[in-house]
Amino acid sequence: MPKTQYFRAIDMEKKTWFESWFNSPYYKVLYQNRDANEAEDFTEALIRFLAPPAGSRMLDIGCGEGRFAIQFANNGYDVTGIDLAENRIAKALEHERDNLHFFVHDMRLPFYINYFDYAFNLFTSFGYFATERDNQLAANSFAGALKKGGTLVVDYLNSDWVLQQLKPYEKIERDGILFDIQKDYDGHHIIKHIRFTDEKGMQQHYTERVSAFSLQDFITLFENAGLRLETTLGDYQLSPFVSKTSPRLIMIFKK
Repeated sequence: MPKTQYFRAIDMEKKTWFESWFNSPYYKVLYQNRDANEAEDFTEALIRFLAPPAGSRMLDIGCGEGRFAIQFANNGYDVTGIDLAENRIAKALEHERDNLHFFVHDMRLPFYINYFDYAFNLFTSFGYFATERDNQLAANSFAGALKKGGTLVVDYLNSDWVLQQLKPYEKIERDGILFDIQKDYDGHHIIKHIRFTDEKGMQQHYTERVSAFSLQDFITLFENAGLRLETTLGDYQLSPFVSKTSPRLIMIFKK
């Protein structure tokens, strides 16, 4: 396996929920339906919509194992993926090639200032942090990585729709593992408790905690970072965004 690469990753005394959960092998087991086919369909739709020039430099922020970055690279773009989860980047590096690179990196820290034509933050890879300061630091680093005139695409859950559809309890079986999932809303965050018994008979408990940001919250964050909102879309087919019925909130910002 290729050696994990680091680019100014943060060392933390105590792991956050997202470091523990995203580095766990069970994260991919639970979300195995989020596969390469879904990524290919979404990236192809984005390419048709954005029409990036050949050779554009692209940054995939919170890239995981690289399913979106790989598809952009397959279309000939120069793509870099970053993620804080070392295990996910170790898998992504298996796909590295001349126009596709991966680094372990915390999105709150600057990365290749004024370098990229496009930046992508997909599949709700934001809103994890405990403080407004950290959210703003991340937004600032997104903007800082873009050239003047560059484009940022943020794909987030639509909190209005999610809260309408919220199921307090759910059981999902994947690869012989029964995941017992409890969902809550504390007025600011959508919280998911994930409990299961692993193959060794050990009880496991992980948590997801995502901010229930509104569209206006995002506009404020990214305007503070020097970006302006151009377009909102509501699903992976890039339909118009409707606050009460769209499952996704996909925002396109310009620097």
